Amino acid sequence: MLDGMATTSEDQLQQDTRDATNVSGLYGADQIQVLEGLEPVRKRPGMYIGSTGEKGLHHLVYEIVDNSVDEALAGYCSSIEVTLHADHSVEVVDNGRGIPVEIHPKTGKSTLETVMTVLHAGGKFGAGGYKVSGGLHGVGAAVVNALSDYTIVEVKRNGKLHRIEFRRGIPHGDIQVVGEAPEGTTGTRTVFKPDASIFEAIEFNYDTLAARFREMAYLNRGISITFNQIKEDPETGETVEHRENYHYEGGIVSFVEYLNENRDGIHKPIYFSGVKDGNMVEIAMQYTTGYSETVLAFANNINTHEGGSHLTGFRNVLTRILNDYGRKISNQIKEADASLTGEDVREGLTAVISVKLPEPQFEGQTKTKLGNPEVRAIVESIASDAFGHFLEANPGVGKAIIGKAMDALRAREAARKARELTRRKSALESTTLPGKLADCSERDAAKCEVYLVEGDSAGGSAKQGRDRSFQAILPLRGKILNVVSARLYRIYANEEIQAMILALGTGVGEDFDVSRLRYHKIVIMTDADVDGAHIRTLLLTFFYRFMKPLVEQGYVYIAQPPLYKLEKGKIIHYVYSDREKEATLATMAGDVSISRFKGLGEMMPEQLWDTTMDPSKRTVLRVNIEDAADADRIFTILMGEKVEPRREFIQAHAGEVLNLDI
Repeated sequence: MLDGMATTSEDQLQQDTRDATNVSGLYGADQIQVLEGLEPVRKRPGMYIGSTGEKGLHHLVYEIVDNSVDEALAGYCSSIEVTLHADHSVEVVDNGRGIPVEIHPKTGKSTLETVMTVLHAGGKFGAGGYKVSGGLHGVGAAVVNALSDYTIVEVKRNGKLHRIEFRRGIPHGDIQVVGEAPEGTTGTRTVFKPDASIFEAIEFNYDTLAARFREMAYLNRGISITFNQIKEDPETGETVEHRENYHYEGGIVSFVEYLNENRDGIHKPIYFSGVKDGNMVEIAMQYTTGYSETVLAFANNINTHEGGSHLTGFRNVLTRILNDYGRKISNQIKEADASLTGEDVREGLTAVISVKLPEPQFEGQTKTKLGNPEVRAIVESIASDAFGHFLEANPGVGKAIIGKAMDALRAREAARKARELTRRKSALESTTLPGKLADCSERDAAKCEVYLVEGDSAGGSAKQGRDRSFQAILPLRGKILNVVSARLYRIYANEEIQAMILALGTGVGEDFDVSRLRYHKIVIMTDADVDGAHIRTLLLTFFYRFMKPLVEQGYVYIAQPPLYKLEKGKIIHYVYSDREKEATLATMAGDVSISRFKGLGEMMPEQLWDTTMDPSKRTVLRVNIEDAADADRIFTILMGEKVEPRREFIQAHAGEVLNLDI
């Protein structure tokens, strides 16, 4: 689709998707293949879901919902409803074909029981019921069943309503027909409650799940995902229900519009798609007036954070096509000009790339990098033809994009000169480290940490209170540059950012190399007031926009200095919130001296060490990215040039602010 016009018709694309994702409309017992048993799951749950923490807990929901989405990919499901109940159980209902219930030829049990009790029993292995599956190394419903206190599955199929129950993975009776299914209706209903004896906690995060379901609805145009949360109001005791529906006929075009709703686009979103050798490719893209790049790549609905062959193919096409167009068609790139680089053509670009393929090969540190080498050529072929035709048919948009890229090229040259000036200055000063950095003696980066401290006063206390063997201190004066609306040459000109870049050692932009990082803990330490929160946000914005791998790989932390010192005689308590203060005061009878720390600079070096820097006592928060799309959107709202979205955000969330000190 080019500005709303499809390169292939919508009906044809839907049919191509079904052809690519389903071998046939048949879905019976002989299409369910059994690979191995279930016994080890409860003993070593981390091997199957990653952890028994929050991520592993949410993985259970994803497994069941992914099964319903697979039905949608095959063209047999249009509606999925997910409900979080007050007792921490989860209910997932779809209108797919329903899990087969007849006797499985290999196990001699009902196919439904086999799917729920045998690991890797499903229609996604070999020539089964699905040719494309949305699961990332999917461990299946059996693992969800094994790690749940109870599981109930109901299937509407062949005019009957079938039901089976499990207790911690063990069938609680045989499958039974419990009623009639309305004529023409099929589907599966799964209810499970995570086992509290296995998981650290069994309370689900609504926002985490909502972000995932919204993303899946964007990636599977036309599917409807309804998300309910039923919980008890702690004050009134009444049952409260929150309900949202995610349904986007525009698919990934709507996704791009969502990402850019607080940015100014220089053209309408461009969309193109195609199917080749059973692999389906969809790409939506839009250039904005901003400078940051937001490109999200997905393979079989999985966000491939580390990229892979599909992203490489798209980037190759973008650089080649725009250089050819600028030189041969629009004549905006002259013979004397340098060629546009990938960095130039991606400045201000927002894009979503979605591929669906029969045999995805995931690799990388977090298994979220697509490794299929053939996909690069497929993406290049489909994108090259479609994007080239679009530019020829839309010369106004083409010239605007080339003009944007040429501005980026000129800014890159300015950044290069600024970078060289920085290097020359460093060489003249006979050091590559900023003078105000108090470095540590340890040289093993894995053992080193650097504190980015607000203000010279607090920096002085931190330098005196630290452990010099492994803790480095870099004081930062004032508020650094807001990098959302800044190009690299302005960043290199900012002294505080320049000092951070030199201290960390990774470089920035095209020079960035995470392997050169000098400290494996980068701890942001600011005052517990509005200015401190602003400085912290500016620093996080810089890391997210220009050193994102530092965040993605878990190197960035936030220090948690105390708000109060409660003192009674020789008894001293440091507390970190108003709620903790009140709770502590209740245990300290009689007169108590209360000191409010207005800033880090007020703390003595010994206090700063005891409360905030001593690894054996401190609390630090590791910064991670749960949802890249939402993180990018929030940074744009909070730090972008548009005032109205920021005002609306503040008005909507003002009541949630704690410890506001104006």
